[in-house]
Amino acid sequence: MLDARMKLWPATFILSDFGRYPPNIANVEKDVIAPYKHLIPSYLNDNSTFDSRPTLLYFQGAIYRKDGGLARQELFYLLKNEKDVHFSFGSIQKDGIKKATEGMRASKFCLNIAGDTPSSNRLFDAISSHCVPVIISDAIELPYEDVIDYSEFCIFVRTIDAIKENFLINFIRDITKEEWTRMWNKLKEIEHFFEFHFPSKENDAVQMIWQAVARKVPAIRLKLNRHERFSRSPPSIDKGLKSIPSLRNFW
Repeated sequence: MLDARMKLWPATFILSDFGRYPPNIANVEKDVIAPYKHLIPSYLNDNSTFDSRPTLLYFQGAIYRKDGGLARQELFYLLKNEKDVHFSFGSIQKDGIKKATEGMRASKFCLNIAGDTPSSNRLFDAISSHCVPVIISDAIELPYEDVIDYSEFCIFVRTIDAIKENFLINFIRDITKEEWTRMWNKLKEIEHFFEFHFPSKENDAVQMIWQAVARKVPAIRLKLNRHERFSRSPPSIDKGLKSIPSLRNFW
């Protein structure tokens, strides 16, 4: 796979993130970020309110991770004793998806913390559950961010701040019911952008990905055209200018 990446790097890749790619192989300038397919079922007919979701902050997943995921362990020790926070180990095995579905739908905010890579399906599970995502992943790249303002329905916290004692919990507690309700409503407005259908539907994830690819075309065409500027010119034999040439008959 690495050999293929090295040979195909000029192509436009469709990726979930750039976590395992060097920047000369994959980057936001030439490539497209696609959403994960969420594992939790879509929350249809969601009439929940701020007060009907008893859990303030929810996380269930692998706690001990390497590299960028070390913040998970730090946050576990900071939050594990908060009475209205659910922070525990979990997986998709057995009834893991069922428990996560129930937990996210009962929570106001859902933590999305970097693991081995900057992103995961957890963000899109939160969106489909209308649980306001709290993103703690400094290197994360998000789908269609050139046309979607994620700050309207997500909370972003820098890792260096999140692992300070009491910072995150106080920050989340200070978010008002009105602010949460506005973000909850926005989640319901935009969730269809992250749904995969076959056949595809208008502005679903499939169409949004292809629209993102199309938006890359002008920049690609510009680079190709610039590359062709001197394609018909005779090869230069100069070793480089020794001085600036005089401008004869300039006036």
